[in-house]
Amino acid sequence: MGNSAGALTAEPVTGTEMIFAEVLADLVHVEQVSVDSHFFDDLGADSLVMAHFCARVRKRPDLPSVSMKDIYRHPTLRSLAAALAPAAAAAAAAPGPSVADARVGAAEMPTVVLAKPAAPAEVAAPARTREYIVCGALQLLFFLGYAWAAALTGARAYEWISAGSGLRDIYLRSVVSGGVGFTVVCTIPILAKWLLIGRWKPRQIRIWSLTYLRFWIVRTLVRSNPLAFLTTGSPLYVLYLRALGAKIGPGTVIFSHNVPVCTDLLTIGADSVIRKDAFFGCYRAHRGWIQTGPVTLGRKVFIGEKSVLDINTSMGDVTQLGHASSLHSGQQVPVGERWHGSPAQRTDLNYARVTSARRRGTLRRFRFSTVTLCYVFFLYLPLVEGGAFLLLTAVPAFGKVFDPNAGALTSRQLYTDALAVSFVLVFGLMLAGLLVVATVPRLLNLFIKPCTVYPLYGFRDRIHRAVARMTGVKFFTHLFGDSSFIVYYLRWIGYDLREVEQTGSNFGTEVGHETPYLSTIGSGTMVADGLSLMNADFSSTSFRVSPVSIGGHSFLGNNIAYPAGGRTGENCLLATKVMIPLDGKVREGVGLLGSPPFEIPRSVERDSRFDHLSTGDELRRRLRAKNWYNLRTMGVFLLGRWLHVFLVTVLALAAFDAYGGYGQVETGALFALSVLITPVYFVLVERGMRGFRRLEPKYCSIYDPYFWRHERLWKVPGEAYLKMFDGTPFKNLIWRGLGVKIGKRVFDDGCYLTERTLTTIGDDVMLNAGSKVQCHSQEDGTFKSDRTTIGSGCTIGVGAMVHYGVTMGDRSVLLPDSFLMKGEEIPQHARWGGNPAREM
Repeated sequence: MGNSAGALTAEPVTGTEMIFAEVLADLVHVEQVSVDSHFFDDLGADSLVMAHFCARVRKRPDLPSVSMKDIYRHPTLRSLAAALAPAAAAAAAAPGPSVADARVGAAEMPTVVLAKPAAPAEVAAPARTREYIVCGALQLLFFLGYAWAAALTGARAYEWISAGSGLRDIYLRSVVSGGVGFTVVCTIPILAKWLLIGRWKPRQIRIWSLTYLRFWIVRTLVRSNPLAFLTTGSPLYVLYLRALGAKIGPGTVIFSHNVPVCTDLLTIGADSVIRKDAFFGCYRAHRGWIQTGPVTLGRKVFIGEKSVLDINTSMGDVTQLGHASSLHSGQQVPVGERWHGSPAQRTDLNYARVTSARRRGTLRRFRFSTVTLCYVFFLYLPLVEGGAFLLLTAVPAFGKVFDPNAGALTSRQLYTDALAVSFVLVFGLMLAGLLVVATVPRLLNLFIKPCTVYPLYGFRDRIHRAVARMTGVKFFTHLFGDSSFIVYYLRWIGYDLREVEQTGSNFGTEVGHETPYLSTIGSGTMVADGLSLMNADFSSTSFRVSPVSIGGHSFLGNNIAYPAGGRTGENCLLATKVMIPLDGKVREGVGLLGSPPFEIPRSVERDSRFDHLSTGDELRRRLRAKNWYNLRTMGVFLLGRWLHVFLVTVLALAAFDAYGGYGQVETGALFALSVLITPVYFVLVERGMRGFRRLEPKYCSIYDPYFWRHERLWKVPGEAYLKMFDGTPFKNLIWRGLGVKIGKRVFDDGCYLTERTLTTIGDDVMLNAGSKVQCHSQEDGTFKSDRTTIGSGCTIGVGAMVHYGVTMGDRSVLLPDSFLMKGEEIPQHARWGGNPAREM
């Protein structure tokens, strides 16, 4: 604070400045602050301190509300008070709800068209514990019945295949069996939708009611359909959505794996493009209700990556919504306009950077779909079923698979065979996979030239998809991430990482791309997690791949989509969920925050207290220790995955062994148990790694051994299994088992909690799909964590993110795709949204 003492010359001259100065002086622990002192450069404050400043100011009815965006735009008390003078006058004249409205006008909010929500939307659904319990019991029965049917069908299919004579007969039987099974599994969700729901209409469904149970069954089946995973981005995926009732025009291509549920409410015109990781489900959870509403897109519409379309939104013909952007309920994009940001506002920036061909290529689409189905029916499925047959016949004890044996689980041979099979499945496939991802994609990539436009659904399109799929295996980034070894793995698959300054945490566990051979990361750059390198641009008929280069000595936060042509250079701080600018000057030596982005300080004095650990002999010593610790963590990761596969294999083989007669019930029960054992197993693994203790808030260097132990919790416990329990009471039981302080009747449709024991969630909270509560931050070499509290009755919107040290008051709402920054406090019943979030 020494450099602020000399600046204590400008005395406050207005009442607002005086109160601001008193609040800030208390937070930075000095007697007095100058109204001309820079918050970050002179006073040494950081974003967390200023978030607390904003929260204290908002509690004063005689002051205008202040947001973090105001702080960064006006970094002195004098400039801040001057910018908010109109709002201050409004506060003095009419304190109350109009205060927020006056401040919004002063903060350059985007002009949007909002539809007034229906009155019932603001009335919370009554919480009924009895319905909650009954719904969970019926969901469990549905799962057990589905598991029994799947186990019985699989066993009979194997029995029929094994009766074949010779490889040719076995292959043909595998084709027939796999084809019939695949067709049935793909058809069931469509039939269930029409039988249980009929046509979706705008309505409200009370969560945990019997009507909700029908919604959940359809939602689960629709999103777990293998057709949705295998055909995303192809014409077959569009046909699947049309079969579910969606109105989609010809030539439209959808790359997002987030399958829409209320498909009758989805309308998309011809020749539109929806990029990956976009949300447009046509429903949301809000205050105890499932609310369904239309999403309407015109012709030649472009939706960017990681964007969110809330219910009751629309876009006219030839419109665009940029990457990392969102339309809130009621927003409408007029014909021909381009919008971006969260919530979106008008822009002149063009996101559709590949020109569409005049012809749609109907024959090409038909040929692509036909070849895809041929791959599925004549290659993938026979390999799976035929491979299972060869495996079962190769293991000696499996020769009597269908000979009922009541003592199967006590058979020593069963465990011996499960040990061998699980070892091959984990370690054998891992080694083979490492070899494949480093060789086959490199050969395939020779057919694709950078910056050359190719037609969709052609030979090179299929090559590009194969490269992206094979080099994007998440198992390997999860294994090597958050350690020094991720650098060597990324180089192994084709990244250009020149003169790496090893930190031991150069990349997190989630690093994605569309081609690794055009991905360049500068020296000294660190990436937290969730980076997606967008090497490809698409139109409804064409695509091209282009280089993506991130400057050196930068830091990238969580959940960032970095497009080709991003205008950032050396030494940049790219904050969590930031939109990467595609126009203007190249930003260097600054930070970027928000969507649309604005500049913030690259770093502050408080964040540099651990810099002495990042250079010289001290760095080498600590880095060596961290590498050894991370190597042990990777061993624990592999051991944990192998043990899980071993347990599941034991139960699965016992299920097959019990097949026949009344053993069919036992087969289904053991098959279901092999799935249900997964959450119990990983709960015990995580709690054991914590020593059955709770985490505590921490502020330390990434070279502190505490951080290494904390970091291990992001890698070793599984997380994919959690999606199986979305929308059920069992998700809350799992969270509680993992240490979350969670209340009653919480609805979780796909939220992820990174630090379970630092998170507190009240009763009747609504957690929407794609939302996240992250109780930590890693900024360069500094790690920070703190508790976050979500009050009772709160709603966190689709794709929204809540940071550490946050408090959401009871029955407050965080709108879709919002980023609630660290240290923020939302009052009770308040409605916040945007990136960064503010009062709406």
